Amino acid sequence: MILVLTLGVFVLTATSIVQGQRDTRAYCHLYDPTNRNRVHGRLTLLQNYNTPLVQIKGQIYGLRPGLHGFHVHERGTFGRNCSNAGPHFNPFNQNHAGPSDAPRRHVGDLGNIYANNRGVANLAIYDHFIRMQEKPELSILGRGIVVHADPDDLGRGGNDESLKTGNAGARLACCQIRTY
Repeated sequence: MILVLTLGVFVLTATSIVQGQRDTRAYCHLYDPTNRNRVHGRLTLLQNYNTPLVQIKGQIYGLRPGLHGFHVHERGTFGRNCSNAGPHFNPFNQNHAGPSDAPRRHVGDLGNIYANNRGVANLAIYDHFIRMQEKPELSILGRGIVVHADPDDLGRGGNDESLKTGNAGARLACCQIRTY
């Protein structure tokens, strides 16, 4: 019996190690390229091998209290005050929308984050539409995350800009999504 129990524990441990090797972990160090608003933070991203769910967790500091648009953009390059990150990541050519509107949204549409009265946003975002383990053209790895100055109207603003950007305003901070 002791041999069976030991063997069972060994198999479980080995399975856990093999499963852990398939998880995709990434990080993103947000910074303000202008140094005017001093927005900064660190995000961690995780996609377990057996689920399409991607977790984004972290803290962002230096924000004006309230809601701020939060998106994955096409490129992980940030010249011209994050403008070089390009538009929202949108490989399926959809209109801008909210996170719960998938699959009829940009892949990069993650809605809003909330900054408390100290200007800190504590993030815990769980999204089934973004991917880190798919084909490279659909993956968010190497792409940029941008925090915007204004709330995202989730494509319901009634104008053309709403359907492209959610009227989320200026780009306050950005980062490139990188694997560990």
